[in-house]
Amino acid sequence: MSLSEETLALQRAAHDLMYLGMDGNPVYSDDLSRRNAEVYHLTTALYNSGVKGFTVEEQANVCLALLMGYSASFIDHGEKQKHIQEVLDRCWDILDALPASLLKLRLLTACYGEVFDEPLADEGRTIIASWDSISLTVEQQEAIEEFQNVVDNPYPWEYVDE
Repeated sequence: MSLSEETLALQRAAHDLMYLGMDGNPVYSDDLSRRNAEVYHLTTALYNSGVKGFTVEEQANVCLALLMGYSASFIDHGEKQKHIQEVLDRCWDILDALPASLLKLRLLTACYGEVFDEPLADEGRTIIASWDSISLTVEQQEAIEEFQNVVDNPYPWEYVDE
């Protein structure tokens, strides 16, 4: 499997796990467990491969896949936060070199979902504002919805006392 295929497979599996049950169908524990294990396995395999990619776009896709995988999977054998931090450290240089694009918006969204740093959200808003809202692709629409969801709900697993 090529690096591109590996990163796309992980991104797809992580996306499917994150949105499992959102279509109104019931979520069964065996399916959830199987998908979670699959995402964890794919994430661990990609991380442990040490492959970072050659082009900025490949590097961005690797980082995006890893962040999505770590975010979607609830398995943690004590290494997860360290690995996420290492991926984030790589992202800062990649984001500076990556041109404004769908890939950059998706990577900004994944990074923002980890650190909640407002300049990341501002850059995402700038990319979205540069797109023609009438001729958005399905991928752009999905990326905008995901970005909005992460920005509007920055702490989805936290309960805030009011």
